[in-house]
Amino acid sequence: MSTAPALDPEHTALLVLDFQPAILAALPGGGSCEALLGRVEGAVADIRAKGGTIAHVRLGFTETDWDAIPAVNKSFAPLARHRVMHHEDSTTAINERLAPRDGDIVVRKIRYGAMSTTDLDQQLRERNITTLVVSGVSTSGAVLSTVIDAADRDYQLYVLSDGVADPDAEVHNALLQRVLPSRAHVIDTAELRTLLGVS
Repeated sequence: MSTAPALDPEHTALLVLDFQPAILAALPGGGSCEALLGRVEGAVADIRAKGGTIAHVRLGFTETDWDAIPAVNKSFAPLARHRVMHHEDSTTAINERLAPRDGDIVVRKIRYGAMSTTDLDQQLRERNITTLVVSGVSTSGAVLSTVIDAADRDYQLYVLSDGVADPDAEVHNALLQRVLPSRAHVIDTAELRTLLGVS
């Protein structure tokens, strides 16, 4: 079990990053995707039950967003060039199993990290959120970028080891074992329940 400190739900938000059909499709094996969704669905329910905040972050572009992406951006220039991930396309919608509810935070981003192109940080601070529990796809993209940024903004951080996934299993494991622990407590969804005091 983790030695991570217990969570205060009043000051805690679960970040649900990029659980969108177009991004989930890159993960290997449909069955593992369903299992992942089930675990994150359970984490969302646990945080809600204790009065915590759920923050949904999705990737999606407008025509203006695409036009503003410079050709030197290795990750996002191809998306702009091929006009993919339009914010109104059904493949960029949040997975229905994790659909936002009233009172949740919902933001749309146009880069990997959850905060650099959104007002998420501001919304969290307005709610006195000081602790973030991170779930999402992919570990090497949205999760890594968000954790690094949030650590620099002095949030207390937890990463759900079984609530994140990546198309590359080797990279995923290296990040969870060797990179993310320097910035966050790496726990699983069972440990989350313990730290929340869910019976």
